[in-house]
Order: sequence, then structure tokens, then C-alpha cells
Amino acid sequence: PLSPQYGLVFDAGSTHTSLYTYRWPADKENGTGIVSQVDVCTVSGPGISSYADDPAGAGASLKPCLDKAMKVVPAEQQRETPTYLGATAGMRLLREQNSTKAEQVFAEVAKAIGEYPVDFRGARILTGREEGSFGWITVNYLLETLVKFSFAEKWEHPEDTEVLGALDLGGASTQITFQPGVPVEDRNTSVFFRLYGTNYSLYSHSYLCYGQTQALKMLLAALHQDSTTAQISHPCYPRGYQENVTVAELYDSPCVRAPSTASPAQVLTVTGTGDPAGCSTAVQKLFNFSCGAQRPCGFNGVYQPPVRGQFFAFAGFYYTFHFLNLTRQKSLNDVNTTILAFCKRNWSELEQTFPQDKKYLHTYCSVGIYILTLLLDGYKFNEHTWSNIHFGRQAANTDIGWTLGFMLNFTNMIPAEPLELVKGHQPGLWAGAVSFIVLALV
Repeated sequence: PLSPQYGLVFDAGSTHTSLYTYRWPADKENGTGIVSQVDVCTVSGPGISSYADDPAGAGASLKPCLDKAMKVVPAEQQRETPTYLGATAGMRLLREQNSTKAEQVFAEVAKAIGEYPVDFRGARILTGREEGSFGWITVNYLLETLVKFSFAEKWEHPEDTEVLGALDLGGASTQITFQPGVPVEDRNTSVFFRLYGTNYSLYSHSYLCYGQTQALKMLLAALHQDSTTAQISHPCYPRGYQENVTVAELYDSPCVRAPSTASPAQVLTVTGTGDPAGCSTAVQKLFNFSCGAQRPCGFNGVYQPPVRGQFFAFAGFYYTFHFLNLTRQKSLNDVNTTILAFCKRNWSELEQTFPQDKKYLHTYCSVGIYILTLLLDGYKFNEHTWSNIHFGRQAANTDIGWTLGFMLNFTNMIPAEPLELVKGHQPGLWAGAVSFIVLALV
């Protein structure tokens, strides 16, 4: 039997980078579940967009994970291992801010990967639609809704199996992708795939700046602009929590515009008040929910058909709800009650209860309320469709995200046309079978 093949994909997100190592049989049985994740390595330090003023540092940061991958992929197969780097909303924002710096970061990243004996196929910024639709492919590939290998040893399109929608929440953007069941009216949100002989017309949109890190920044900036002093009361932070932030740190992103009167060096004192109702009101103001022209929309005037079918919510959706113990099917009422109760707890009590989660502990209330607002008021889920959302991090022991869908697409692992109905056997078995038939006929 041939040795298995490997593929490497860097997910260069806004807050951190991960390197995924995938493996599949060399005879490329283009089947569901055939590609497996064998390793994931988290690059230490922030996302590559944070190295705008130190591009060489971005390249150097990737090397420990590449060294690890070289121990996983056998030496004789490394030169044939397709290797990609896809950057998402953090680099989209840097490109908006300073395209020269973005290019310098990419040049250094490509140079670092180029020093390794792999088939490096380039570093690029994914569009929001690509990020959403590759995440959708990953979800449906792993959950076997596109094709499955039956007990009768045939590749079959699963009967009456609806594909799932994908909900992704990153640090700088959020994506929604699903099969709407009605024609998509806006070309900018329309995606078409032909996979295994079946056509899929999808709706997909990515909202830049509405990932959780940037949303929290927009929230704090709005609270600062409503305040007349350097003291900011934050309704989403726990009562008793306090932090200092400079104006320069707060307004270091294109998602927030500093008021002309603000001095970059000024230190702002942010004090938590633990007020869930006030937090919800403040979060609502980050969105524009009016649709303008009479057509269905999500928010900020972006066209969106009504949500339909089951959805898989991963990344930031999963991590926050996992912390709040809300990932098992809970009613919307239970979810609201849990988040409300968490938001009312004071800081000293939270510190004692969750000593290992200190870094992000003060943000879970605001992100919980932000997720509810985004899903219910933004994407228009309601108490009836809420139960269609499944929160998860993995399927088939593989992390859910855009990387697997990206690699399947760019290595042509998913064919457009249906697979052969007979599973191919090794040539020796065929030769034996043919000889047996000839002998039987004689």
C-alpha cells in the first residue's frame, strides 16, 4: 500500500495563528472522513497582523510549529506536502490600514515557510465569503452530509440529509453561511459549489469588525465617547473590576475612530458596574437593525434571507458558551437566565471561582450578551429556531474551521462529479479476480 499523504494549513487569525496537519490515503479515496487531522500546533504570540512594525518577527514566530510538523510528516514525503497560509480578518484590517505593511508581513512569512522542505503554495488573505464557505465545507464534509460510503460499499449522496449552516465567530469578523432554499437576491452574498455531483447554492456573508475582539473594542470606544471624563463605567464588566487603557491602545484599529479631541497618551480608567440590562442596551447600539429598502436583512443593511435548517456554531461561539456551560441543547430561556446570572456576579467572587480563566474572565458577560444579540437580533434566529443551533468545537476528532475546507478545495480533494459506485481495490486483487473469472469461463 502507498504511504499516506499530508497537507499543512496555517490559520493566521486576528488574535493567534495555528498550524493544522492533515493526512489522507495516497490513493485519494475522495470520501467523507478520509482526511483526518493528525496534529494542531498553536503559534506562540499574537496574530501575524500584530507584527506590522516587526515583519521578520511574524516569520520567526511560525518556525517552532513548522519544526514540530517536520517531526510529524515523514522526511521522504515532506517535499510533496502541500502547505498553505490563509490569513483572515486581522490581515484584512491591516491591509485597509497600511497595505505596504501587510505585504511586508506576507513577504517575511513566505520567506520563513520557504526555508522548509515542503510544497509551499503561497500565503494569501481569504475574503470573508471564502472564510465562511470553506467553514461550511468543513462542517458538512466531517458530518457526512455531502457524501458517505454505505454498507453496500457504494458512495452515496445521503438521502433526505439536509446540509448544515455554519456560524463562525473570530476575533475580527463573524461569518454566516447556509443553504436558504430561495434564490439569493444579492450576488455579493451568493456562493455556488458543485460537490460530488450535487449543486449547492449558498448564502454567505462576513461582517468585518464584528468578531468578538473588535466588537468589545467598539463597545469600549462607544462608552468612552459617551463619557465626559477619563472615568468609564462599563455595564458589561463585573462589579469591582477595574483596568486602565490608553486612548492610543483603544483606537488602534480601523473598526474604531478616535474623537479629534482625544489625546493618545491619556489614560482611561474603566470600572465594571455589572449591569446586564445596561450591557444589553450598549451592545445593541453597535448594530443597525433597520433594513431600509423592504427586503430581508441581517444587520447594517446587509441582505440576508431567513435562516433555514440546522446550524453548527463554532470558534468564538463555542468557546464562550462552553465556558458558560451552555453548549448542550438548552432552551433560549435557560441561556438568557444563565448569562444574566453570570453578569450579576462580582469580580472577587469570579476570581475565586475561576482562578485559571483570569485573562478573559472579565469579558465573558459582554461576549455572552454580544453573541445573543448577534444571533437573535442580527441573524434573526428566534425562540423556535434557537434549538437548531448546535455549538461545537470538533467533529470526527477534527477541529471545525475554514482550514480543512480550504485544503480540500485547493488540493481538488472533493470532486465536482459523483464518485464511482464501486470502491476501487488494489491492482493485485483486480488481476486475481479477472484470472478467476477467465478460469471459471474456460
